[in-house]
Amino acid sequence: MKRAIIAGESWMKHTTHIKGFDIFTTCEYEEGVEWIRNALVAGGWDVVHIPAHKVCEVFPSSVEELVSYDVVILSDIGSNSLLLSSATFNRSKIVPDRCEVLKEYVLLGGGLIMIGGYMSFSGIDAKARYGVTPLADVLPVKMLDVDDRIEKPNGIQPKVLNSAHPVMAELGDWPRFLGYNRTIEIPEGQVLAKLGEDPFIAVRDSGKGRTAVFTSDCAPHWGPPEFINWINYGLFWNRLLNWVARN
Repeated sequence: MKRAIIAGESWMKHTTHIKGFDIFTTCEYEEGVEWIRNALVAGGWDVVHIPAHKVCEVFPSSVEELVSYDVVILSDIGSNSLLLSSATFNRSKIVPDRCEVLKEYVLLGGGLIMIGGYMSFSGIDAKARYGVTPLADVLPVKMLDVDDRIEKPNGIQPKVLNSAHPVMAELGDWPRFLGYNRTIEIPEGQVLAKLGEDPFIAVRDSGKGRTAVFTSDCAPHWGPPEFINWINYGLFWNRLLNWVARN
């Protein structure tokens, strides 16, 4: 069976409520993985989800652990969560650089996809910081060194550049999106679709492996209901993973 890891796509909220004289706080845990996970499972994938708060400790730290998976997806999870395990951050231990491990995994034949969000690519306030990690060497776009969010509350329509590519063929009109991460096209990558003048979907052969980026969100908020309920939502994601995995 085809196997994939999705790292990220979860968050915690700490809310302060003020009611007159009184104040109290509440905490919530939420996930945005259900739509893409359900679509991939329906397409025959065995999907392991690593929530954002567990990535620091349980994301694989060696190529040997990763090679049992056909594709790794990073979605709305910053590079610090890969770089700073508690062993390093709290106890000053030397451990493998998991961004370097992911790069090696790709060069040896693995598949890697980065999906957009506030903690993807450069991210909000440039905190995701993937452009200064080894993953910058294998992804199909160049990342900015500043906050890269492009907010489009009025919606933005993707423009397909290569409708003959096996990922993009006969998908029809795409729904509009509410924002994306701005990246820069590079010669090593192939841009399949754009949002405005910026890459939306891009792919690349890197060593023996393949990488891809989807610079908007696979779930709310940038991915509105029109996208997650789109008739070709599942078809697109299964095609993208199959292409990256060389299936």
